[in-house]
Amino acid sequence: MTDRGGTQKVDRHSSRPMYDQLQRVLLRSIEDGTLQPGDMLPSEYQLCRLHDVSRTVVRQALGLLEHEGMIVRTKGKGTYVAPRKTSETLAGRLSGLHEEVTARGGVVTSDVLRHEFVPAPAQVAHHLGLTAEGEVVALERLRYVDDEPWSLSLTWLPPRLGELIDDVDLSTASLYQTLDAQGVRAVHGERSVEAAITDEREGKLLGIGTGRPVLRLTSSSYDADGRAVEHFTALHRGDRSRFVFALHRNAPPGRLQHLDLG
Repeated sequence: MTDRGGTQKVDRHSSRPMYDQLQRVLLRSIEDGTLQPGDMLPSEYQLCRLHDVSRTVVRQALGLLEHEGMIVRTKGKGTYVAPRKTSETLAGRLSGLHEEVTARGGVVTSDVLRHEFVPAPAQVAHHLGLTAEGEVVALERLRYVDDEPWSLSLTWLPPRLGELIDDVDLSTASLYQTLDAQGVRAVHGERSVEAAITDEREGKLLGIGTGRPVLRLTSSSYDADGRAVEHFTALHRGDRSRFVFALHRNAPPGRLQHLDLG
């Protein structure tokens, strides 16, 4: 139990606050592999005795680790090391979740919640270059990575493209690969990332509950002739995903400035 509570002890003579010291000790145990994802941490009482600190100090330290997504506290069960987040680059390039996960050896499946022609909301019509209230295809999918709920996406397609996927089983097929096979390829666009929290429906579908942190990815893409291919929003679980961007010092200012983690 000593190893799980951290081999280094809180120093009462240090100028650094005790809760900060304790969270660093626990974080070091997680980062060096002493504590693995899914491992249970010592109880608050055990941490108090091990480090000779108050329960207030322990709770502050655990609160910091929980805020950083390093641990998960479950009422009545205990505190566990959180699963490691998966780095994703799809926010900075024109690829989809299917391509991203397949490239690293994972499997993506989807529950298709909506797939229908509907009147276009004004903002969607703007992004797709359509007249207000023109018809578009709404495609909502709950995406799973290796059978775990991962993201909830709502994709809007112009009607000319919606017809191309009308008979496609999108529970397993990649939308991008399907369109590409039909000669439709997105070559440029804009994506943004911002912090958000789940509402009741989103939390239930993603399996994380209401008011939980997610990353909202919003994207519009276009083909080589400037015609809209899609506009979508996707909520990615904040406890499973992190977006990684390639940076270049001499790159000209432009669209990258919109790719903020919020």
